[in-house]
Amino acid sequence: MSGDVLILGGGSEIGLALARAWAGEGRTIRLAARQTARLAPEIERLRASGAAEVTTHEWDVLDAGSTTRLFDGLPRTPEIVVMAVGLYDHPDCDLLMRSNFNGPALAVEAAARYLGASGGGWIVGISSVAGDRGRASNYPYGAAKAGFTAWLSGLRARLHGKSVRVMTVKPGPVATRMIAGRSVPAPLLCSADRVASAVVAAHRAGREVVYVPWFWRPIMAAVRALPEPLFKRLRLG
Repeated sequence: MSGDVLILGGGSEIGLALARAWAGEGRTIRLAARQTARLAPEIERLRASGAAEVTTHEWDVLDAGSTTRLFDGLPRTPEIVVMAVGLYDHPDCDLLMRSNFNGPALAVEAAARYLGASGGGWIVGISSVAGDRGRASNYPYGAAKAGFTAWLSGLRARLHGKSVRVMTVKPGPVATRMIAGRSVPAPLLCSADRVASAVVAAHRAGREVVYVPWFWRPIMAAVRALPEPLFKRLRLG
């Protein structure tokens, strides 16, 4: 493998897990984040994992202009662009929506333009099962992820038959800083490395919608099928 991987949100646990997984294929890894200085220890780890090259880049999901500056400053357009930004359970709903929907949506739209102009590639958006139906708890996060899921779906439809592919990844709860302190039954919790393994396997197989772990697909199909009066009484989530 030789194509570059650009990870937007390269300081997140899922972003770094994906970086390690693709580094093992000998790819060049480019980590984009607001605080690149704290990524210094990860550079040597990624090189040790097999990365051909590792670079870090200043980027802010809340600044649409930074995405243009990022792509314009890269030595070549990546083959894979990952959107791995997330903000969970924040009291500022405006910030939550801009971090989980507005910023990521505009960034993947820009990525699609750059990839299309350079001959194609993949966009991988990390969404969430929380976006499959609004829940009584933390529905602003779910609404933002629902919007991002819809955006990815629309982008995938618009680009169908063209050189850019779009993958939507819907993990359940992942053991990261984002949900630290939240009580989650062990069978429902997965690791960032498990998400990364599923994404890399899906990319190889050409799959475009991925639930992690797999059992969330039938679970969420059942949840979406519940009549609204019953769903409200169950108070899932």
